[in-house]
Amino acid sequence: MRVFVSGASGAIGARLVPQLIEHGHEVIGTYTASPEKADRLRALGAHAVRLDLLDADAVRRAVREAAPDAIIHEATALAGGGFSRSLDKTFAATNLLRTTGTDALLAAAQDAGVRRFVAQSFAPYRYAREGGMVKTEDDPLDASLLAGTRETFGAMTHVDTVVTQAGGIALRYGGFYGDASDQLPGAVRKGMFPIVGSGAGYMSFVHLEDAAAATVLALERGNPGIYNIVDDDPAPLSEWLPALAVALGARPPRHMPVWLARLVAGESGVRTATESRGASNAKAKGELGWTLRYPSWRQGFTAAYAAAAPAAQPHIPH
Repeated sequence: MRVFVSGASGAIGARLVPQLIEHGHEVIGTYTASPEKADRLRALGAHAVRLDLLDADAVRRAVREAAPDAIIHEATALAGGGFSRSLDKTFAATNLLRTTGTDALLAAAQDAGVRRFVAQSFAPYRYAREGGMVKTEDDPLDASLLAGTRETFGAMTHVDTVVTQAGGIALRYGGFYGDASDQLPGAVRKGMFPIVGSGAGYMSFVHLEDAAAATVLALERGNPGIYNIVDDDPAPLSEWLPALAVALGARPPRHMPVWLARLVAGESGVRTATESRGASNAKAKGELGWTLRYPSWRQGFTAAYAAAAPAAQPHIPH
């Protein structure tokens, strides 16, 4: 297939493009303004196209000229960004790509007669904070959204809705890791990521290589709908955060009471740390035949970060 990949130069795109080519697909990858990104795409074996996804006319022209058989939408604007107490502030540019950008790509796909459409969505923190701790694609999303998060979660829901209504596939990825640009390791090394209260809130991760592999399978054999693309091991903050610190060679995370975390990170941060649900990958594994290189973050963190961890210093008795 000829596959048009938006965001092809990003963290997942850099893994996805080579895997698509390995499977025999021809890739047309988009980038924004950097010539280095274009060179990177060409080095990966893709045709590079400069494109502003927020310009609907330009998107329509680019898709028409590329004449692809399928579109994969992986564009975000998170590289180099920092953390903020407000998710909507942190994700503002990405939210536009997930709303306006998604709409532009879908319109262009319809105009060009492209029937296969796969888009990036997100699984963590979104499922209703009730019942079991691990959720399937059929479980309800959290309807009780807080100020500072509504635009972000609304943008994710927009992707899920418009893509599946158009007969496409929305991939609810877990938290990505495995790239040099990952921001979480830096925060953990600096001691800026504490265990809040009980730390009982669940998280689902996925290594970028595994996420890319699932995306190729979704393109080739997925049915229209939503898939959780996460590893086998959803786990509470109190379990995965200390393990990440060990993999990084960092100090153990400190503990922070809920009342203080509410002042520092806001109510949304407290909910995430203490009540969020994980996601099940049973559908993706069953329907796509997906086999993970890193079935758990337990192996994945070590593989991704241990080489960069500072060497342990020998203890010299006084």
